[in-house]
Amino acid sequence: MYDLPLQLWNWITYFGSAGITLPLAATLAIWLALGYSPRLAIAWLAVLGVGIAAVALTKVAFLGWGIGIRAWDFTGFSGHSMLSTSVYPVVMMIAMTRAHPALRMAGVVFGIALGVAVSLSRVVLSAHSPSEAITGCVVGALTALSFVAIAWRAQPHRWSVPAVVASLAVVTVALHGVPVPSQRWVTEVALKMSGHQHPYVRARWKANPNYRPASRPAAAVFQPAEMRRI
Repeated sequence: MYDLPLQLWNWITYFGSAGITLPLAATLAIWLALGYSPRLAIAWLAVLGVGIAAVALTKVAFLGWGIGIRAWDFTGFSGHSMLSTSVYPVVMMIAMTRAHPALRMAGVVFGIALGVAVSLSRVVLSAHSPSEAITGCVVGALTALSFVAIAWRAQPHRWSVPAVVASLAVVTVALHGVPVPSQRWVTEVALKMSGHQHPYVRARWKANPNYRPASRPAAAVFQPAEMRRI
């Protein structure tokens, strides 16, 4: 399985990008509000928000302060893994609302399996360590299953299966492969919160327990350009 072409692994990994999963999550929220109730849509966004916050906190903690687990090569939950395993099971559940419960549950399992495939791609592409990919999957699956438990018995009062499926398919196809600089945004937040000028780097952090990112002298940071040239 690891012998698959890198191009295919890249194609798989894009299914976990924030550029596709977050618009899918927003589309789900719209359909939940229209077809079920605004309260259910808010519940979905709240549950997903908790999962996203967990990922962001671990990433900011490492990039800003070097907080991680060296023995596990862990520097934060994989965002791709978390987003894919949280969004796609709910996509399948909502798209298969009118299906037999057994088929609907099979759809949820397929969504989790897709998230696992994305997680594996992150390891193959050296974007994350196994511990980061696995824990990201766990957080995402818990997020998805929490909402599945909340919404499983809910019945839509207005629902068009073709419209729902078509909208989700269009979002998936149109945004697959669209890059989103989420790592850069998280890094900027981490630096702003920590007050550091450079983020922690995994390789140096693993090699040296006393590693600290180099920083420019404070005087050089605040002096005007004219003063630095003198």
